[in-house]
Amino acid sequence: MSALLESYTAGTWFHAEADGEALLDASTGEEVARISSSGLDLTAMVEHARNVGGPAVRDLTFHERAGLLKALAKHLSAHKGEFYALSTRTGATKTDSMIDIDGGLGTVFSYASKGTRELPNDTIVLDGPVEQLGRGGQFMGQHIYTSRPGVAVQINAFNFPVWGMLEKLAPAFLAGLPSIVKPASQTAYVTELVVRRIIESGILPEGSLQLLCGGAGSLLDELGVQDSVAFTGSARTAGILRNHPSVLHGGVTLGVEADSLNCSILGPDVNVHDPEFDFFVKGVVAEMTAKAGQKCTAIRRVIVPEPIADQVIEAISARLAKITIGNPAEEGIRMGPLASLSQRDEVAKAVEALRNSAEIVYEGDTPDLPGAFMAPVLLRARAGATELHDVEPFGPVSTVITYHSIEEAVALAARGKGSLVGSLVTNDPTVAREATLGLAPWHGRILVLNRADAAESTGHGSPLPMLVHGGPGRAGGGEELGGIRGVLHHMQRTAIQASPDMVTAITGRWTTGSLRVLGSTHPFRRSLAEMRIGDSVETDTRTISLEDIDHFAEFTGDTFYAHTDPEAAAASPLFGGIVAHGYLVVSLAAGLFVEPNPGPVLANFGVDNLRFLTPVRAGDTIQVHLTVKQITPRSSADYGEVRWDAVVTNQDDQPVATYDVLTLVAKTWPQNEGSA
Repeated sequence: MSALLESYTAGTWFHAEADGEALLDASTGEEVARISSSGLDLTAMVEHARNVGGPAVRDLTFHERAGLLKALAKHLSAHKGEFYALSTRTGATKTDSMIDIDGGLGTVFSYASKGTRELPNDTIVLDGPVEQLGRGGQFMGQHIYTSRPGVAVQINAFNFPVWGMLEKLAPAFLAGLPSIVKPASQTAYVTELVVRRIIESGILPEGSLQLLCGGAGSLLDELGVQDSVAFTGSARTAGILRNHPSVLHGGVTLGVEADSLNCSILGPDVNVHDPEFDFFVKGVVAEMTAKAGQKCTAIRRVIVPEPIADQVIEAISARLAKITIGNPAEEGIRMGPLASLSQRDEVAKAVEALRNSAEIVYEGDTPDLPGAFMAPVLLRARAGATELHDVEPFGPVSTVITYHSIEEAVALAARGKGSLVGSLVTNDPTVAREATLGLAPWHGRILVLNRADAAESTGHGSPLPMLVHGGPGRAGGGEELGGIRGVLHHMQRTAIQASPDMVTAITGRWTTGSLRVLGSTHPFRRSLAEMRIGDSVETDTRTISLEDIDHFAEFTGDTFYAHTDPEAAAASPLFGGIVAHGYLVVSLAAGLFVEPNPGPVLANFGVDNLRFLTPVRAGDTIQVHLTVKQITPRSSADYGEVRWDAVVTNQDDQPVATYDVLTLVAKTWPQNEGSA
């Protein structure tokens, strides 16, 4: 008897009381492992996540969490060899395993990078600008995101035992949530190995990751209003989860990524000699055969113009005929078996259902081997076919459907009732716009492929960490990934109403109208350790002359009429005479507030939100009010980022320009050698 997979719960590895269910090698039928969760204390698992894992993760800033994710991705990368070896037993070829394993690790690396670059070194995220709620500026509104004191339960599908876990774990961890991972049983042995390597590393805080191998039992009964469930799987199981009392009445948030009848549309502008024709055919074949078609993003419906349908079928069939099928452990195999014999039987039943309204136009030779092998099947729909818009064969099966207009192609795609992804292969911008706008309400992602982007395209079926993965309707209505959107999806957005000083205290970011501290030391002479939110300087003044304006125009070449043509400027309803260049005003403002000597302010790396509010004329006098708005230390460097609120006013105390100045500031000064 093979080894029994273990669950990781409450800080220990749990061995079930029962012998469990046998998990078989997809290619050979040999027993790989057994699985059971019999006797597992689910209450203790959830409480451990809430009381140990959650507080430990929420105590970390986003940058600290991102740093741990980066370290984790590096650690797991060193173990890819053993992950690949075990993945073969799921029926995955080397390419299939790369999609799963390297794709998962790449997602973690991506979130680590985005967490550092796009989130603050804090535990809250500001959403949008401050809203002034009162006339006097003393009643303000600010939306913020905060971490929920809950648990993220992640129920994953069998086809991606590594990526499926990591693409949910990374954004949840960044959001401050502990995760309980429940892999699909058939391939759980791969997930268990990855989790073992994670736990052994000690990189993640205890309780931030737990593993449930086997049935979920009453797990959802343990969840409450601050908890969430992210599910990937069949629409049938999703329906059961949606009707669970904890979801219906207990406030548990459920995200679903379910069945999806994805399509690829060949544009009416493409003929058989165009490169787009080859891109289309290659894309269909790749999606039929990668992971043996067991991908939630695979192309199930091939929508092509009626006049070239025969050529499309011929070209797809010819490429399918070159696909070698067999045990992926052997050299030269391009497609392995399905994950299990039961899965193969389900796909065979789906093909029979499709034959009620379609005919098989290509079927490969299935090898005479003991595993769950099935050759690719291509069908052509008859006129008025319906089953192909309802039945998803989760294997190497696609159906060709013909259309006569873009409107009809979009309507056919929409009959899938919502999909994760659709692709459109066209080199006509008009077709691209019309089709994309029609497809967008029915799809979570759309790939528009042509000769310009084909060389860099990652393909129809590749969810990317920067882009949303999910889809409306039948696809589940969920959203995963999408960069920082995937993090904020786990957090609570709250509107704060308070005085400027209180908004500053709550958010850690200076708010217009709150206290400004004018010290004897110029803020540019203060290191990060000495600097405080609200530190300010009011500069000396400078009067801008006509000579200044003329010199700037001549020196820069910016001779726009408002700066150089008195008659035209006077006739303008906006200017009423010669005015200073906005960039001259900003440049002179910098000369007023910059402290010129070497010091803790190391560099200026830009400005944000620059607005010119009131024209500045020759003879006007400007002054700058500069305030420390936000301080963001970098954990991996001896400096951090400081955002300054800059307001340039004229002699009447009217703001003429507002913007944020961005600088890099040393953590200490003089800088300590080797400080971090």
